[in-house]
Amino acid sequence: MFDSQAFRRALGNFATGITVITAVSPEGEPVGLTANSFNSVSLDPPLILWSLDKRSNNLAAFSEASHFAVNILAADQMHLSNQFARPSDDKFAGVSFREGLGGAAVLADCAAVFECSVHQMIDAGDHFILIGKVEQFEAEGRAPLCYHQGGYSIVMPYSRLSSDKGETSSKPELPGRLDSNLYYLMLQAMRSYQADYLPLQMSTGLQTTEARMLMILTEHQSLDVKQLVEAVAMPEQDVRVAVEVLERKGLISENDGRYAISVQGQEKSDSLWHLANEEQERVFAKFSDEEIATFSKVLKGIIAK
Repeated sequence: MFDSQAFRRALGNFATGITVITAVSPEGEPVGLTANSFNSVSLDPPLILWSLDKRSNNLAAFSEASHFAVNILAADQMHLSNQFARPSDDKFAGVSFREGLGGAAVLADCAAVFECSVHQMIDAGDHFILIGKVEQFEAEGRAPLCYHQGGYSIVMPYSRLSSDKGETSSKPELPGRLDSNLYYLMLQAMRSYQADYLPLQMSTGLQTTEARMLMILTEHQSLDVKQLVEAVAMPEQDVRVAVEVLERKGLISENDGRYAISVQGQEKSDSLWHLANEEQERVFAKFSDEEIATFSKVLKGIIAK
């Protein structure tokens, strides 16, 4: 006999992203549910699909809606996945969103969002397959929340490319006089360091500007936007966007134009510092304390200039 539970477990070995699909009911109320069946179909025309259980309480709403939105959750939005997966009279309670095409809710701070018109609805076993034509989309580049073997997970890209033999590929020798050009060497060192560290940082669900801001606010009671721009060393526009995101997530709070870290933000910052310190210890483990001290002195001297 065909074992449905074993089949379900076997399917769980295919890691997927997690989405919240939203639309508007015939009564004009927002509806949403958690789904990991999202997939791409076509680039021209731009089509995507997802599947809806025929037993879903939202079947009528999605069957009659002209549009739906696919909100791909970021790594730190596990709470939204849980909230929209459970039965509730108001799944949108406390959720920040705007109305998109057809009134479908576009959730804030997602990894990406696809706003679609309903292209086709196909009867397939115990589900309906909904194919949507993407009318507009946005992508923030946040690390996505994943689902694997029945649990939440995060995406972590390989830190180094490998050869066909499974060995770590070696980088070519630096060409000509560049091997003694300190500026070039600093750039290459930074890129090599970031190749490993940035995926770790993004797995927290924060972009670089947001992470830097939290880590800096850990050391200061409060800063205004001008001081944050100087401390984070990024464009003011990026800093203002980061401020909005962090405040919306409850990681910082504003008082009279100055921003301070919250208790929740402090916990997030501590995890960021832990990641940063672990990576630093790993990278510099092969150097002596004296070499590291000299390196630090050189860097601080360059920065002071």
